[in-house]
Amino acid sequence: MIWPLLLLVSLGIIQAGIWVHGHNVANRAANAAADAASGSYGSTGQAHQIADGIARSGGLRSVSVSVSTGGESVEVTVTGTAPSLLDLGFGRIQETASAPLERVTRP
Repeated sequence: MIWPLLLLVSLGIIQAGIWVHGHNVANRAANAAADAASGSYGSTGQAHQIADGIARSGGLRSVSVSVSTGGESVEVTVTGTAPSLLDLGFGRIQETASAPLERVTRP
């Protein structure tokens, strides 16, 4: 009776770790892309490539990246699916990061 319960708890802990890792990867990908796009030589295409590469190398599947620049800031949203042992519908991950655009001004 205790063995199945112990196995289920162990699988739950492993799945929680995978889910947290997926959020960390998506967060890192969004922050790196926002940093790249906010620089004076950065572009949205370069930011998209950086975020997609980090997310895929971190294990996320079905990755989509949205990069939007406004007048003073850039916002990056990374969405993907984390691997799962038990598919309970918690695998979809979305993280957003924003950063101010660098501007050159006269002193």
